[in-house]
Amino acid sequence: MECSSDTRVARRESSQSSSDAQSGCRFIPLRKHSGRDCGSTIERTSVGQVSSSEERTRKEFSQVLAEELFDTPLQSKVLKFGRPPLQPVTPVGTFQTNLRASYLTNCTAAAAGRRTQRYISQSPERILDAPELVNDFYLNLLDWSCDNILAVGLGAGVYLWNASNGNIQELVQLKGVDSTGAANCVTSLSWARHGGTLAVGTSTAEIQLWDTKHLAPVRTIKSHGARVSSMSWNETCLSSGGRDSLIVNHDVRSATPTCALLKSHRSEVCGLAWSPDGTQLASGGNDNMLYIWDVTHRVPRISLDAHSAAVKALAWCPFARNVLASGGGTADRTLRLWDANTGTLTNSVDTRSQVCAVLWSQRDKELLSSHGFSDNQLVLWRYSSLAPIAELTGHTDRVLNLAQSPDGATVVSLAADETLRFWRVFRPSLQPSQDNRANGIYSILNIR
Repeated sequence: MECSSDTRVARRESSQSSSDAQSGCRFIPLRKHSGRDCGSTIERTSVGQVSSSEERTRKEFSQVLAEELFDTPLQSKVLKFGRPPLQPVTPVGTFQTNLRASYLTNCTAAAAGRRTQRYISQSPERILDAPELVNDFYLNLLDWSCDNILAVGLGAGVYLWNASNGNIQELVQLKGVDSTGAANCVTSLSWARHGGTLAVGTSTAEIQLWDTKHLAPVRTIKSHGARVSSMSWNETCLSSGGRDSLIVNHDVRSATPTCALLKSHRSEVCGLAWSPDGTQLASGGNDNMLYIWDVTHRVPRISLDAHSAAVKALAWCPFARNVLASGGGTADRTLRLWDANTGTLTNSVDTRSQVCAVLWSQRDKELLSSHGFSDNQLVLWRYSSLAPIAELTGHTDRVLNLAQSPDGATVVSLAADETLRFWRVFRPSLQPSQDNRANGIYSILNIR
């Protein structure tokens, strides 16, 4: 009896299937030569067992897969985090894949870019009134204490603004007239380094010491023959410079302060600054001279005549010992950096404007200068090259004085346009400050 064609095909497939089952192996195409899914399940001859042929096939498949994915023979399991090491094995906990290396490189570059291109606002955070300000280049009418109290001299009055809570207090209203018959006025201000005590210089050649916590006068010092234009503290020593061309060092520990006269300037002493370590005093005058004094000598150790106008702007570098910045007036317009140890000029730049004041960042290698004629701006400079980083404009008259907040981040500028402007210029100091101003919020201050 003849079988149909369908019956013969069925018998052939059954015979083939029986033969494959007996031999225990079958053909599994490799991914390299087949488009089938590489995740196909491997058939097993019995539960929990895999034939030796299937095991060899599986290993061959894994080897080919590793070569295709990693361009290298597989040394371990394929599904493993990280690529099989081409270099010596790294310590436990480290990962050195190309992707991670690229990621870290990009993060480092991005962070460096952010530091270089940090945002500096071109607008002040606050603009405050400063009426009756004496418009005189040689005076120093602004200072910010370590206790976060800003002192401002306006005409005959001294006003204190507590930047922590916004409270305003009038410290004193000066009385009397000076030698020319003009009304007595504030000519300089300087806080003691530890706060609490404020020195007030007057046009009647007096220095008044005030206890600002109790709003009480401590004493009056009379050692100059003309107005007191500049002052700087060195612990218990108060140095003052006047129109009489003298520098007087006062030891305020005794009831009757002892004085030491420093005579070298031939005109008004409008700039004074003690170094952070208290060993050197820099003085600048209207005679265009810059002197550097040792604490133990009464003659200048170094005399510098590079400036061609009055030297009022002086500031010691906080991160590099013996580095001093100085700025000249209208006929000079130059910002200079000095090695105070040798008197060597290390760098200079023509600012194109009268230099009125200068401050250093407490954290970064930067310094800020304020200017008068003709641009009335503030300029942030890079220390190493004196290349300008940012220019802050807004004042309509010369920016006479600068002061810096205790945390080093905020700078206040006092200008002849009778305004105070607060600028967020620097990054905060890494050293903890004594104040705890929340988010840099300032209260509105209108000194009337």
